[in-house]
Amino acid sequence: MGSGQRRFAGLGQPWQPSHTLLLIPVALIALITVADIVTPSDIVLGPLLVIAPALTAWFEGPWITGGVGALAVAAQAFSGWHAGRLSSRNVIVQVAALVVLTLLIVVLCAVRDRHRRQLAQVRSVAEAAQHVLLWPLPSRLGPLQLACLYLAAEEEAEIGGDLYAAARTDRAARVMIGDVRGKGLSAIGEAALLLGAFREAAHQHAALPELAAALERSITRYLADFEPDDETGERFVTALLLEIPDDEPVVRMTSCGHLAPLLLGPGNAVTVPDLTPAPPLGVGMTDPGDRTLDVLPFGSADTLLLYTDGVVEARDRDGVFYPLAQRSAQWAGSTPQALLHHIHRDLLAHTAGRLVDDVALIAIHRAPAHHLGRPSSPARPTPAKPPDHRSAGSP
Repeated sequence: MGSGQRRFAGLGQPWQPSHTLLLIPVALIALITVADIVTPSDIVLGPLLVIAPALTAWFEGPWITGGVGALAVAAQAFSGWHAGRLSSRNVIVQVAALVVLTLLIVVLCAVRDRHRRQLAQVRSVAEAAQHVLLWPLPSRLGPLQLACLYLAAEEEAEIGGDLYAAARTDRAARVMIGDVRGKGLSAIGEAALLLGAFREAAHQHAALPELAAALERSITRYLADFEPDDETGERFVTALLLEIPDDEPVVRMTSCGHLAPLLLGPGNAVTVPDLTPAPPLGVGMTDPGDRTLDVLPFGSADTLLLYTDGVVEARDRDGVFYPLAQRSAQWAGSTPQALLHHIHRDLLAHTAGRLVDDVALIAIHRAPAHHLGRPSSPARPTPAKPPDHRSAGSP
């Protein structure tokens, strides 16, 4: 759309629902004008006409607002003409004041619209950056069904310090979820580095401890070059690495200081695996022997729920933490997409839409054998703008 088309948007285009609201300021102009004419001369109602353009600016652009303002000025002049006082100083001052106020309202309306366009561009760039850093997880990866959810706590941001990624290897799927120390835009550098390192190293190392060691080396090199002097030794990333083979009902995990996932099973059962603790990435543990591989059962009736600490540390107005295990138990039999949809709505309701930390969740379910022939498709996480946006799972 060209600048000329944008300028007159709303004047020559199909009727929009918001245009119905124009009846309100137009009716106010008519009502105030009639009242000003019929009331005694010592009661002056004409200055109230400024309400019409001020109200219009709330839901329309500067051109329509200016048109309503011009109509109000014409009504003010007509009222003065009808009373035979159009050339009086009082009416001239009222008309001039109405013109000045209308111009001021139009200017403010134009500035507001410009800021809205700039904000829309920023959001567009943020969304593009998210898609570059956090590639959409596939809704199906081998025999697995996946869904993901990302909510950034930073105002107007789409990305932050939480991260996730998945890779398909020979007869297995590898998944990572992590949390960079800190939140918001300051943590994006480490998140971008770790995501790139995982996508490359996931195909080069046979065991998860070796993969963790490779990620540790990447983080260590990055921190050596870019870590601020006043934060030496304070930058790290917690991560959970998973490997789910196609032909074994197990899941292999290596924890790098990250929270253990929830295992949702039949009968609304929820268990928390007892993983071997290990320090987070960024502390210099480059020997694969420093990390432990935990192997747990994971059958076709089970769902793994991976999450970052922003979920379980979310509080309500009374300071009560969000009970993820308790709440997710009631949706244990849902599909991954439905599970994250329920958690998303419940989490925002619990916090009244106010998140103090980034949130990332991944739900993984092993699909029955008769579903395995379906092609995979991207499952885009829709990043939450609390409280009225950000949706879970696949579109």
